[in-house]
Amino acid sequence: MNILTNPSKLRNDHQTELPTLKISGRRIETKSLQEIAIMRKSSQIVATVLKEIEMVVEPGMTTEDLDRYAERRIREMGATPSFKGYHGFPASICASINQEVVHGIPSPKRKVCAGDVLKVDTGAYFQGYHGDSCITIAVGKVSPITSRLILGAQEALYAGIAQVKAGNYLLDIAGAIENKVKEYGYSVVEDYTGHGIGRNLHEDPYVFNYYTKELPNIKLRAGMTLAIEPIVNKGSKYTRKLRDRWTVVTVDNSLSAQFEHTVLVTQTGYEILTDRTAI
Repeated sequence: MNILTNPSKLRNDHQTELPTLKISGRRIETKSLQEIAIMRKSSQIVATVLKEIEMVVEPGMTTEDLDRYAERRIREMGATPSFKGYHGFPASICASINQEVVHGIPSPKRKVCAGDVLKVDTGAYFQGYHGDSCITIAVGKVSPITSRLILGAQEALYAGIAQVKAGNYLLDIAGAIENKVKEYGYSVVEDYTGHGIGRNLHEDPYVFNYYTKELPNIKLRAGMTLAIEPIVNKGSKYTRKLRDRWTVVTVDNSLSAQFEHTVLVTQTGYEILTDRTAI
């Protein structure tokens, strides 16, 4: 689940439910080996649920169907949904379709259709620690233009992750993501960004997806755990929030795609805690 960067940037008059972070290098936690072991478990629960959702989703299902499936599986694996009740969010997943950017609320009235771009974001809380991840699913057959957007968002995530290493900086991640998105000719959403994660779903620091000097360029240290999550729009970078106070959409109704992983910083590089490839 993304964190709000700056409430003044939002193009609507509805109060946000999400908090903003206060960045302080002294407050950014590094995790112990025991904490990392627990986060591997919480993150793998998330990865398992997302991989299963990708396999079971089909046209005609509702986003509420997917939410119920995710909550059941998270609880069966001994965890609780991180999102449900978080600042009032009513569900276990965010299900955002097509021009919906983030934080779509699952509904029994919202059906998934062939050709949709479906973003599913979820988190699991296990033994005191969170895991958080998001995937974009092409439902059925989509156009080559849509496939290219999804690929660009995925490549942007991995370009940012490739910069994760003790001694590198947050803006190394942000710059790599932004450069990859520009290669594709798309735009990076600036209103929402990644974050630290651990005992809290949202922790310091912000993990920006574009280069900015507005916040301290914090040096990465081994043991930090980050939720890296670029959001890529086919058109304008600007967003607005709907009257439900959660669902965010593109201002020009262009398609949006997002991928997210929970990542551990190591001395020599990184470990993707929510990796789905080995499941």
